[in-house]
Amino acid sequence: MIPFLRNTWRGLTSMRTALILLFLLALAALPGALLPQRTLNANKVADYIAEHGWWGRLLDQLQFYNVYASVWFSAIYLLLMISLVGCLLPRTFEYVKALRTKPVITPRNLSRMPHHSESTVDKSADEVVAQATKALSGWRKVEREEENGARTISAERGYLRETGNLVFHFAMLGLIIALAVGKLYGYEGQVIVKADGSQEFCNAGVLPYDSFQPGLLVDGTGGSPFCMKVKSFDVNFLDSGQPDLYRANLEYQSGADLQTGKWESYGLEVNSPLRTEGDRIYLLGHGYAPVFTVTYPNGQKRTMDTQWRPTNQTTLLSEGATKFDPPGITNAEERRTKQIAVTGLLAPTARLHGSLLDSSFPDLRDPMVAVDVLRGDLGIDNGRGQSIFTVDQNLVDDGRLKKVARENLKPGGEITLDDGTVVRFDGVKRWVYLQVSHDPAQVWVLVFAIAIITGIGASLIIKRRRLWVRVVPAADGRTVVEVGGLARTDQAGYGEEFERLSGAVTGGKN
Repeated sequence: MIPFLRNTWRGLTSMRTALILLFLLALAALPGALLPQRTLNANKVADYIAEHGWWGRLLDQLQFYNVYASVWFSAIYLLLMISLVGCLLPRTFEYVKALRTKPVITPRNLSRMPHHSESTVDKSADEVVAQATKALSGWRKVEREEENGARTISAERGYLRETGNLVFHFAMLGLIIALAVGKLYGYEGQVIVKADGSQEFCNAGVLPYDSFQPGLLVDGTGGSPFCMKVKSFDVNFLDSGQPDLYRANLEYQSGADLQTGKWESYGLEVNSPLRTEGDRIYLLGHGYAPVFTVTYPNGQKRTMDTQWRPTNQTTLLSEGATKFDPPGITNAEERRTKQIAVTGLLAPTARLHGSLLDSSFPDLRDPMVAVDVLRGDLGIDNGRGQSIFTVDQNLVDDGRLKKVARENLKPGGEITLDDGTVVRFDGVKRWVYLQVSHDPAQVWVLVFAIAIITGIGASLIIKRRRLWVRVVPAADGRTVVEVGGLARTDQAGYGEEFERLSGAVTGGKN
């Protein structure tokens, strides 16, 4: 049993295993990029499963819609960390030991080295040794004396190659740990904010968000304190309909400004997030919210500007449902018969095919809505959550919610229902889709990423090589100089360096 465990540990902590696990981790992350993830968009996951049938259900059972929290991804992640630690610690000890060890003694037969030269010079042994020492400046070297009176110099260079290798692998380990810390203590939340300054968003828990993805150790109560509101939204479209500018003009408070009431301004763009209190606010998208006013027979009015979602990202044709609860009715049963929903399509630049509405351009040039007005029970009193973009189709099928009107409206257009209720389309507002991200380890991720590039660059550029010099006094008063060289790693060009060094040692005579 013990030999089996020992061999298993040796195999797990080998560098080959670490590289294989690193490749498997990259391979395992691919489904997270190619498939919808439940933590980001549960509705898209449900649509994908419904569209692909048994294959979609199988992927769900295998946790492919929650890749980064899956058992198999976590297992690869953990094994990679163990492997890296297990193989790096012994290598580090060996490297420290090698740094403290003197270069190896000069081989007896230098002519067997891959690079070799021998010459006789008209200089004393002391002069040759001094010349060789100067030529090998910057090399780790040691001078020795052999039994026959010959003097040798052993020199080695390129130790930083292994330093770069270790820096690369330790930085890789640090990057993995930093990413894990970010998943444990970070969070992401998405929120839609109206772009007219009327809606203030404060990072005060989970409730203000439309969707929220906390880290494993985050309960949503310790978010960074800040508030913001979108004063306006600037967008410019090319003639083709492609946008070339998105900018949300924010005002925000954080830190001491929350006490003083001071607001700071910031132009939020797609690739220019706002960074405050350790959080980052990104601009993800935008859309439109039609404004409807319902005037009830008793003269009371309700105005709503619920956001509608784009169904066509090119023309921003949008769909949605704006829901109204009648005022002044305390009887629950009666109220459930008089709730109103205005559903349909919004075209920022209207194009009609007969009575069918479409949009020809994404900007607000000629807005129009094609709406159905539904009256009855919207299901908003039953305590269950529902989408703000749609009505519950089951209520329509049961006859509890009935269509009472259908019309195409331009701003200012009205529909009068059979009971005297008037529904007016007032106009369109803009909204922006923002994401708040918190990652306490993001600075360390950057540091380790830079260290990875630096380390791998050093390990690729720097080459290990050795050089030996043997100086033997000749009988005629001259000196025999023998130089041998060995590249510890494959390196094109070491021959040129060896020729230069051997020439410098012998004074240019070979």
